[in-house]
Amino acid sequence: MSSKKDLSADELSECVQDFYQNMADRLMSHFKGSSDSVEQVMDQVEKYIMTRLYKSVFCPETTDDEKKDLATQTRIRALHWVTIQMLCVSMDEEIPEVSENVVKAITDIIEMDSKRVPRDKLGCITRCSKHIFSAIRITKNEPASADDFLPALIYIVLKANPPRLQSNIQYITRFCNPSRLMTGEDGYYFTNLCCAAAFIEKLDAQSLNLSPEEFERYMSGQASPRFNSSEVDWPQTGPTPGVTATNPVLAQLNHNLELLSGLSGRQETLMEAAQSLRADLLSWPEGVRREVSDVLEKYPLEIVPRTASAIDANNMDGDGLPPPLTPQVFAG
Repeated sequence: MSSKKDLSADELSECVQDFYQNMADRLMSHFKGSSDSVEQVMDQVEKYIMTRLYKSVFCPETTDDEKKDLATQTRIRALHWVTIQMLCVSMDEEIPEVSENVVKAITDIIEMDSKRVPRDKLGCITRCSKHIFSAIRITKNEPASADDFLPALIYIVLKANPPRLQSNIQYITRFCNPSRLMTGEDGYYFTNLCCAAAFIEKLDAQSLNLSPEEFERYMSGQASPRFNSSEVDWPQTGPTPGVTATNPVLAQLNHNLELLSGLSGRQETLMEAAQSLRADLLSWPEGVRREVSDVLEKYPLEIVPRTASAIDANNMDGDGLPPPLTPQVFAG
């Protein structure tokens, strides 16, 4: 297979599935019908083969898997406004244990893309699903039903937006050991993940019990869903009285927006005060000059002219100096 680059994805899948079937038939003869032993060996066969072939058969260029991945990722981003109430999910994330299970479920579904073996990818889906069942059971205080599980899985996928979701689903479908997909809990959870992905692709106003106008406003970003406090159990932390945030993340966002709004108002006040102070500083010298001018007009200064005097001048009256000494001759 690694040397046949021109094979289509369906042909590659057929090669692997034929090999699985032939190998399983041989093992059944060798182990004399021991299905458990055959299953253990087939798990190792799948692990070895798909680890070697992963780079050449995951999201091959002959398919549109990558295009579907981008479309799904864009679609999930556009549906970021969908709330847990709209999907009628029986999980209360205000309960710490429930919130912890939700985080673990999101982590597991994201981790799926890092695995190479189909069985390991299925393991991530199974762990994710079990965390979802735990979250529902804790919330309802009773065992979760299948009707509770699928909406919750859809909610987890929307929150996680797992990378290359379509490519991973196709990879598992094409190259996983068929006995694992057709039986057991792995196959059940994988089927539900495929249903969740299909639901997200076709999700519309009717799916969420919304009017077409509301759905379009939410999709375009012109509006954001809000609920009355009687309809939701989340604590009120939003900036608008009587309006409750749909979940803790939106509540924190509303709180941050309220803080930013207050900071913006304070900044405008400070800017106005700074501009007023600048105008006062510019007009202050002119005011000082006017005050000095007014004082000079009211109390003019008397300037007495000063005349230069010469010590050796003949006019002694003006200076009030004694007359110069007269030389006298004494007889010796």
